Amino acid sequence: MAGEKGISINISKRLGEMLVASGLITAQQLGEVLDLQKTSGVKLGHLLIHKKYIDEKKLLGFLSKQFGIEFVDLSAKEVKDDVVRIIPENIARRYNLIAVEKTDNKLKVAMEDPLNIVVLDDLKMMTGYDVKAVFGAENDIISAIDKYYGVKSSREALDDILKMTANGTTEVAVVAEDGSRGGGEDLRSLEEKGEAAPIIQMVNLTISSAIKAHASDIHIEPTYKDTKVRFRIDGVLHVQPSPPKKFHNAIISRIKIMSGLDISERRLPQDGRSKLKMEDHEIDLRVSILPCGPGEKAVMRILDSSGLKLRLDDLGFEPGNLAIFSKCLKAPYGIILITGPTGSGKTTTLYSALATLNAPDVNIVTIEEPIEYQLEGINQVGVNADIGLTFAAGLRSFLRQDPDIIMVGEIRDFETMSIAINAAMTGHLVFSTLHTNDAPGAITRIGMMGIEPFLTSSTLLMVAAQRLVRSICGNCKETYEVKPELMAGLGVSKTLIDNNIKNGKIILSRGRGCEVCAKTGYKGRMGIYEILEVNDVIRGLIIEKAPVAKIKEAGRKNGMITLRESAVRKLFAGLTTVEEVIRVTASDVD
Repeated sequence: MAGEKGISINISKRLGEMLVASGLITAQQLGEVLDLQKTSGVKLGHLLIHKKYIDEKKLLGFLSKQFGIEFVDLSAKEVKDDVVRIIPENIARRYNLIAVEKTDNKLKVAMEDPLNIVVLDDLKMMTGYDVKAVFGAENDIISAIDKYYGVKSSREALDDILKMTANGTTEVAVVAEDGSRGGGEDLRSLEEKGEAAPIIQMVNLTISSAIKAHASDIHIEPTYKDTKVRFRIDGVLHVQPSPPKKFHNAIISRIKIMSGLDISERRLPQDGRSKLKMEDHEIDLRVSILPCGPGEKAVMRILDSSGLKLRLDDLGFEPGNLAIFSKCLKAPYGIILITGPTGSGKTTTLYSALATLNAPDVNIVTIEEPIEYQLEGINQVGVNADIGLTFAAGLRSFLRQDPDIIMVGEIRDFETMSIAINAAMTGHLVFSTLHTNDAPGAITRIGMMGIEPFLTSSTLLMVAAQRLVRSICGNCKETYEVKPELMAGLGVSKTLIDNNIKNGKIILSRGRGCEVCAKTGYKGRMGIYEILEVNDVIRGLIIEKAPVAKIKEAGRKNGMITLRESAVRKLFAGLTTVEEVIRVTASDVD
């Protein structure tokens, strides 16, 4: 079970003691997991399962007794097809649930969280049945959905589409290799022929497969021999079944048509957007076309708001970091900065912070490039440099809109930073992002923009650096022992390592690779954070124009957890691997 999925019931310490009293876990195991919970911020039930101190089905059986809710073992139960299909497939997959039994007007539904009243009400309205929720194991529900609704692999589906092209009817939609538009056909003619061809199905299959795989990006790139398709899943690119090279230009043309781009222009980069609907929710595609040697490459960024997490508790903050972050959110004015490279989850953290502060009596305005997700009750403005609507121009206009809270997508220059500081000094809470490697580095970056130290020290509240590490797949997770001395190479304090030694050894986890995680051993991602709170000591160092190393040292003395330490805590909690810690973070030891 992934650290951010599975049973959503927050098992309290009291419930843990009841598990001990029932003989399902030992007091030592409970104490160890409670200690891990304090540092990792992960729910007790998740940790018990991750540490393999209790089987998921045993835990569900115990919970079913405590809550008086039945537990159904789907791995040992056959369900009638007509019962399953009372609930549409898209709903079953979205909420990970499945209908298992029907009696008169009553429908029994297996769910991960049978206490989710909102979903139960939706099911009653949708089906017309009196719905009775029961416990079901996460992976058993997924397997049952695939079994009863049916699933076809991308490879099989692509082969079916290619069979349809055997008579050569799709060739009319292919743009010629020399860049001409297929014998002088106009855009409308090409679009109409493209719409009638299996090329449409190829593109739709690629996009839908990426969405189902929870990919963040689709890469369709030409080589001199073939076309390569890759999905970025959990931050890593994975090769996918690819169409023949002869269809590459037609596929790119179809993507351009979807995004409102010029299909006749093959020499210049183009950017566009497209909206599509899948399983009753809208998905935005940000499309980038880049001319390369062998042809044009397309990259599509998938923005799926249904997967957006807007609760700070769900992002992976350690309790101490969450307490600092939450305290700074309550400040009446000042600047809060989130730093990290592209794809590190900065936008999600910003949106979660704004969602936490969003209320009828608060006026929140944002300027973004582009607007990635629409947030109810928040005024969002998109950058348009062509007409002069830059971050600085938008921010300047916001000050005349009586805002309480302002979010600027990114601070890139002196003008934007100085306006943000002015906004903070006049009583506004300002959020933004910077591209720096760590939290202390943001202070140096602000100085390099030309901002006076006394202005930075009087307005900056907090800098949070973040990264995303992959979570171990709960379905194929296994533990193994390592010698403590091997952990010295992780570049963290000896104290942190010593605190996790049990009987002279350290227990780590990894994924073997299975169908659930596409043989990768990972499923999902979680955040790691380095939060520098600007206190009096840090303010003094800012005024002194102290180097980054000195600011970092002062932050650590004040309790700042570095990115590497945050990742290692997740490692020792059994949530990620050594490889991920090394891949994503840098050592704290010079």
